[in-house]
Amino acid sequence: MAVVFDADFTSTRQWTAGRSSAYPRMGPTNRSDHKLDYLGRGYCPGGVFSATRRLVGGLWTCNLLTTEGSPDGFQARTGDQLSARITLPVGLGAWPAVWTWRNGGNEVDLFEYHPDHPDLLEFSNHVRGGYRYWHGAGSGIAPGATFDLRVVLGANSVDWYVEDELVYADLHGVGPSWQAYLIVNLSVADGTYHDRPPLQGPDRLSWVCHSLQVER
Repeated sequence: MAVVFDADFTSTRQWTAGRSSAYPRMGPTNRSDHKLDYLGRGYCPGGVFSATRRLVGGLWTCNLLTTEGSPDGFQARTGDQLSARITLPVGLGAWPAVWTWRNGGNEVDLFEYHPDHPDLLEFSNHVRGGYRYWHGAGSGIAPGATFDLRVVLGANSVDWYVEDELVYADLHGVGPSWQAYLIVNLSVADGTYHDRPPLQGPDRLSWVCHSLQVER
């Protein structure tokens, strides 16, 4: 396999900042998905994705980068392998994710995380069904932990690896002609299903995507 995408989170050719069709009317908010996000237009040097409490309205200015609408317009497709190195957030309410989206669907959640469930990574295939809430305490998954994630987007199975250990194979896959844009972001939970940030602080949340590559 050869690398066909190597993320530079400062690149205005690879990424569009603060705008996605996954958010109603392209943004800047998505309250229907239980998020306190107000999308900012900032890029993410060093792969640091952040959310900052806004002075009014109860929302947070959040980083979201997507290949949708970018000059390069990169899309992952069936058979691709995505590899990322991730440092998880610590603060309650932080909701990091790497996922895919196209034409109102084609969503695969490579991972989602919430610090109120400190050892749990969420993996989901919304294209053909399948998900796992994987408890990774034995692999060191915890707030502030750094780990390697690899996801193979097969036609008949999407396979998730943590530190090169296969932890979930959905046996459904994405089908033979699937393709979708990449999204990397930090949302803030509104308290419906996961703890929201405490009112007394902190006023900034963050996580780090140290690297993101696609091979095919």
